[in-house]
Amino acid sequence: MQSHFNYFIYKENKIGYRIAGNGPLVVLLHGFGETGKVWEVQAAHLSTHYQVLVPDLPGSGNSNAIPDMSLEGLAESVAALVGSITTNPHTLIGHSMGGYIALAYAERYADKLQGLGLFHSTAYADSAAKAETRKKAIEFVSANGARAFLSVAIPGLFAPSTLSEQPWLIEKQIKDAYNFSESSVVSYYSAMMIRPDRCAVLKQFEKPVLFVSGEADTLIPTQDLLEQTKLAKKGHFYQLQYSGHMGMLEEPEKTNQILTSYLASLVG
Repeated sequence: MQSHFNYFIYKENKIGYRIAGNGPLVVLLHGFGETGKVWEVQAAHLSTHYQVLVPDLPGSGNSNAIPDMSLEGLAESVAALVGSITTNPHTLIGHSMGGYIALAYAERYADKLQGLGLFHSTAYADSAAKAETRKKAIEFVSANGARAFLSVAIPGLFAPSTLSEQPWLIEKQIKDAYNFSESSVVSYYSAMMIRPDRCAVLKQFEKPVLFVSGEADTLIPTQDLLEQTKLAKKGHFYQLQYSGHMGMLEEPEKTNQILTSYLASLVG
């Protein structure tokens, strides 16, 4: 089903989003250095049975940055956008940084959610080593610019097999990341670096929670997600065997199957 691109005005800033289909609302949040286009295949697949909303997060793609670029501030912008479309229960699935935003959203709006998904994402806070890596990344961006940083960082998100067998996926992802500003990239990294542990959100959430891991994901260890699946009252864990951190691109059909199965379980 063809998606329509629209704009929503949030605190005098434009938020771009794609929407398609009819039925229960499913919101797909992209990660750092991405736009909503990363979910293109999944949105097309799911929109045959659901209404699928895919925003460009503030500071990404066709969306302006907003004054509060914290994870909580970004979650509030998503809540405002969703509220402009429906007041009904909906499902929120976030990739990587999008998962961190989804957790911040669930912390405040759990009663509005029918489901919650962490796709290559985690409820754990940054370790000291991870925070230090982000600090160095911020220094690199400040010295060399956002585009240079993303060109270096994006290949490392994919499985080695993807790099060798589907290099065009990486090239496309780098091309799609052309218009990120230095300030947005720094804001995202700063927000992720100071985010709190949100395992309590998983423990308290009453509805099913989806966890998706990539076997070759070097950023979000599978063991972390297995541990968090046990924290959730109703945890659903899946692993993508041939993926790194970008399973929706590396194994799109398998991702479609996982999302379809999970969403079907919400009404079971």
